[in-house]
Amino acid sequence: MKIEHIAMYVNNLEATRDFFIKYLGGKSNDGYHNKNTDFRSYFITFEAGARLEIMNKPGLNDMEKPLNRTGLIHIAFSVGSKEKVDELTNTLKEDGFEVVSGPRTTGDGYYESCIVGVEGNQIEITI
Repeated sequence: MKIEHIAMYVNNLEATRDFFIKYLGGKSNDGYHNKNTDFRSYFITFEAGARLEIMNKPGLNDMEKPLNRTGLIHIAFSVGSKEKVDELTNTLKEDGFEVVSGPRTTGDGYYESCIVGVEGNQIEITI
């Protein structure tokens, strides 16, 4: 069994799509729009086949996203090397995204950094 995709509601579909394309190499479909409900979505596909569905519809409740909470906490992306972790982390920091931790080697042996990405969602960047 495998996870087919992960979905997340967002306020700004275009900005979120652009984030995952620009920084994490995603490729987007043309999008979907249900004119009856005004539901909109894009599927972002990444190099190894993982997919993320980003969605929007009227009336969403946009709650605060504290980093220490229950539920899904981050999406991790493998970039292939320590140098690429460092490079992407620096690029995101220079572009105004908050670096929460790292780059560093964690106690369980991962080399990673975590940033607060688009709309307050945490992104982990690892080898």
